[in-house]
Amino acid sequence: MTRMKVAVATLGCKVNQYESAGIMEALRMRGFSLVPFGDPADFYIVNTCTVTGKTDYQSRQLIRRATRNNPDAAVIVTGCYAQTAPEDVACIPGVALVAGTSEKEDIPDLLGETFPGAHRVLVGDIFTVRRISPLEAKTFPGHTRGFLKIQDGCNAFCSYCIVPYARGQSKSLPEGEIMRRLGTLAAAGYREIVLTGIHLGAYGQDLTPPTSLLRVLENSEKNEAVERLRLSSLEPTEIHDDLLAFLRKANHICHHLHIPLQSGDSRILSLMKRDYDAEFFRDLLEKIVRAVPDIAIGIDVMVGFPGEREKEFFNTLRLIEELPIAYLHVFPYSERPGTAAASLPGKVGEREKKKRGEMLRNLGKKKKELFAEQFKGKELSVLIESRKDRKTGCLQGFSGNYLPLAVADTTREHINRIVSVVPEEYRDGKLFGRIVHD
Repeated sequence: MTRMKVAVATLGCKVNQYESAGIMEALRMRGFSLVPFGDPADFYIVNTCTVTGKTDYQSRQLIRRATRNNPDAAVIVTGCYAQTAPEDVACIPGVALVAGTSEKEDIPDLLGETFPGAHRVLVGDIFTVRRISPLEAKTFPGHTRGFLKIQDGCNAFCSYCIVPYARGQSKSLPEGEIMRRLGTLAAAGYREIVLTGIHLGAYGQDLTPPTSLLRVLENSEKNEAVERLRLSSLEPTEIHDDLLAFLRKANHICHHLHIPLQSGDSRILSLMKRDYDAEFFRDLLEKIVRAVPDIAIGIDVMVGFPGEREKEFFNTLRLIEELPIAYLHVFPYSERPGTAAASLPGKVGEREKKKRGEMLRNLGKKKKELFAEQFKGKELSVLIESRKDRKTGCLQGFSGNYLPLAVADTTREHINRIVSVVPEEYRDGKLFGRIVHD
């Protein structure tokens, strides 16, 4: 009997990637054959993102690509775009099933009753969902690192953000289950695991009794659950002295924090409904670097938020120039219907957004180089991946403090191993070095 073929495409964050991996895991267990998205398949699953207008467009493009690959296939659309605009998604030709955020976990069981020409919309009220999805991923094809989703949802309601409407309230994975899943991933050969969530710093507040992200990190360190544990994004107000003191002495937690700034102007931050000002952010980053001197700090910044005049933009530019950061992610503001910011005056034109974004990206390149140059001649622990540097053919990897390196004299035997490397030079956006201890 020929096995039914399924292709999966994913847009967006690591949480979405984890959930897609969990769906694929469940499909394999049910006997489906997984094929690349460009191949003919009986079912196409598109796990969408809606954080910007661009990702909405990309989601629609993937759906249409699926129907071109096989007009007789059933297309299943899930994810954040499906949750927030289900009727828009359902109108796209070829879509047989629209599954919301909480219905995503049911997709492996729903395939048996989904067929071309069907027209089902299963999208519930996300704000009534109180438990985190049980979907579990044990393999991540194409990734040297593993991911573990320990939190979902967000209670913050920043004025520009659609995510709470797509993900609902904050929900946490119990501590015992986290440790079990860490053990499973480590046993599968993953030497580094990234803890992910929509609002990771809110982890544990909804559990009974309440707990915290710090406690999870302390338990992982104590039990040596994995060789390296990395954190995804944390909000500025959730990085406290106890966490920094722990990071300074921990052996298995990567010296790397990704912290959204969004704007370097306090008035704009207030309009964004962020719970800090520019001075708080400056003081925080200085405190982090004093506590953990070799730490890599990455930040997110948004350009073109309503009301951001030249004055406010240059406040952002000047602040970032002074901050001790390792890299910078820049995003143009994208109006999301239903959010508070959508009705704000002072819209910024697309051409101006592009100009401001380019200025910040150029600054980000300089910051990245300045941070990397500090580590020339210093020994770094690097997890070697299967990717190769295009010019030299050297295998590449990341240090614990998230520096990208191309490493000479590496072979396939070094892939998925952590080796000691001394960087010798910086070029083309990365350090180049040699193994000094294997």
